[in-house]
Amino acid sequence: MLIQLIEDVYRLLWGDLLTLHLGNVTLSLSFMVILLLTAGVFFTLRTRLLPVRLFRDMLAAVCEKNDKGSGLSSFQTLVVSTATRVGMGNLVGVVAALSVGGAGAVFWMWVTALLGASTSFVESTLAQKYKQPDHLYGGWRGGPAYYLHTLAERKRGRKLRRSVVAGLFAVSGLICWCGISQVVSNSVSEAFQNAFSIPPLVTTLVLTALAAVIVLRKEATVKSLDVMVPIMAGCYFVMTLWIILTHLPQLPDVFVRIFSEALGLRQAVGGGFGAVVMNGIKRGLFSNEAGSGSAPCAAAAAECDDPVKMGLVQALGVLIDTIVICSCTAFVMLLAPGSVTGGRQGMDLLQAAMQYHLGSFGVVFIAVTLALFSFSTFIGILYYARCNVAYLFGDSWFWQTAYKVLALVMLVVGGMQAYTVVWDLGDVGIGLMTIFNMLALYPLSGEALTALREYEAKKKLK
Repeated sequence: MLIQLIEDVYRLLWGDLLTLHLGNVTLSLSFMVILLLTAGVFFTLRTRLLPVRLFRDMLAAVCEKNDKGSGLSSFQTLVVSTATRVGMGNLVGVVAALSVGGAGAVFWMWVTALLGASTSFVESTLAQKYKQPDHLYGGWRGGPAYYLHTLAERKRGRKLRRSVVAGLFAVSGLICWCGISQVVSNSVSEAFQNAFSIPPLVTTLVLTALAAVIVLRKEATVKSLDVMVPIMAGCYFVMTLWIILTHLPQLPDVFVRIFSEALGLRQAVGGGFGAVVMNGIKRGLFSNEAGSGSAPCAAAAAECDDPVKMGLVQALGVLIDTIVICSCTAFVMLLAPGSVTGGRQGMDLLQAAMQYHLGSFGVVFIAVTLALFSFSTFIGILYYARCNVAYLFGDSWFWQTAYKVLALVMLVVGGMQAYTVVWDLGDVGIGLMTIFNMLALYPLSGEALTALREYEAKKKLK
């Protein structure tokens, strides 16, 4: 019954809502695709093409140091958000997009990133502006639940202990991150079965035990990601870039395939043009998290002298995630012949492509890389969960630990489920998070835009 409810909500959020017939092309769009594209276009125009105009400022903001010692540095917040994207988003998310949406889904992932960078700027700037002291872990905490709470207090004209909408966002986030926990174990167990013929149950139990040792410690912090994530992402980027450079003559054909399928000029996917668009945007959101309200949980934890700078950092994170690393994963698969990847899905698709490029080492490389990325993802989402658990239950070690245990249980459950099933819970959670987050982003976006204008005015005076 619970699985049926999840699937029903999934269809409501991600199922076809609007069908357009454009000549021989049928475009089916879900509610979430419409919501995200509309928000992306709106905030991109309101920020006057921020990803293009202020790209150098994004780089400068990441390099700023935290001299106060409390909270995270700008670079650390980028590491936390990257930890949840790289691996589950850049590997698993791209594989899922190509498995269902074909090569054209890559184009729509790019679109989602370019538009989503401005959305991420707005939500992260607001998160930094409305952050609160974290009395349990130290430093700062915040995110959509907190600025939704502020918005509710303004509308009610009085102080509130809890806001219903903010509480619903917090619950949706916890549901989403339980879903991601399932995807983590499912993908790792499949990858290890392909690489080493290890039964999924064995991989899942070992993964869960190792994760428990790390996350159940009270003093466990995101600082463990500071070294792990840059090295992992760097190694993966170098390896995939080498594959791309050794296949440069084939690259133009790959771009032709991506654009032709993305624009409905060649329907290689049975689901039609709508499936290409929907899966590209859906997996683009899962990868870069723009608009969902996840990254602001990390943005709020930073020690920053101007909220705009943290917005710029997270906007850059969206571009790095999708435009750079996701594209590398997609090109690796698309540069392999159809006879190698045809009919495959999930990690089997990516490992088959890597085996074609690198031999048996490629299969092992992806399995080990994914396992390491999964640890960073799991730690990252539990860091996100801190602020939501705190909003719902206050400063309580008991409830913080209880959610960690629940997430560990979902690791076990995910390793035993079918590949297509484990995505539904995460998609439902991230869809609900996005809806509640947007309820605050539109009315509060003026504050982020005012802060942006003030930031640019100060910059001109220097």
